[in-house]
Amino acid sequence: MSNSYFKFKQFTIFQDKCAMKVSTDACIHGAWTPVTEQAAKVLDIGTGTGLLSLMLLQRNNKMTVDAIEIDADAAEQAASNVKESTWQENINIVCSDIRTYPFIHKYDLIICNPPFFNKSLEGPNAQRNVARHTSALTYDDLLSVVSDNLIESGVASVLLPAKEFQEFEPLLNEYGLYITGQLSIHPREGAKANRVVALLSNKRQDKVLQESLNIRQANSDEYTQEFIELLQPYYLSL
Repeated sequence: MSNSYFKFKQFTIFQDKCAMKVSTDACIHGAWTPVTEQAAKVLDIGTGTGLLSLMLLQRNNKMTVDAIEIDADAAEQAASNVKESTWQENINIVCSDIRTYPFIHKYDLIICNPPFFNKSLEGPNAQRNVARHTSALTYDDLLSVVSDNLIESGVASVLLPAKEFQEFEPLLNEYGLYITGQLSIHPREGAKANRVVALLSNKRQDKVLQESLNIRQANSDEYTQEFIELLQPYYLSL
């Protein structure tokens, strides 16, 4: 998925100005995150290309989305992608630091694919470093924003590498947040999970939704049926 654009069934994502490209994991994140008919206001933290906002609006076109992006080039590209979509009136692209953004209301749904590899060495590409490393946005920063801006019945959806999730999860209690659902993503059948989508709420649930998804079959590069069913509304090839 490293082409200059990626065409979905109902929208196209251009990504040549963005450090972090469209990924299979991000597509799973957008497709699996629950969207209710009652959801009205959405916050997309670090929108990048605008992918997640557009995926969510494909399922509920009555929502409005504030999509915040710190990188000017990425914000410009997200705005262009949104302008060419069916839902340009629903999405407000803002180039800003989420830590200082002046919020005026709370949100039914917050979605974020935060920087990966908290302890890994940064590379020479400064733009990619901001997109991929937590030097620009720590997990504490993210959880503080989620805790302060999620309505009482709201849900936040966060995609993390499985190893990073082990550091992320213990921080939740400090911000009054609880896991209500979790998707473990396996690159293929029989392999360990390498990504986790966590659903967060400010209300503790007696029962936590636990699901897993295998992307490819065990002994081939063919997609699994579960992956096909999840992404079929989006992928042209499915």
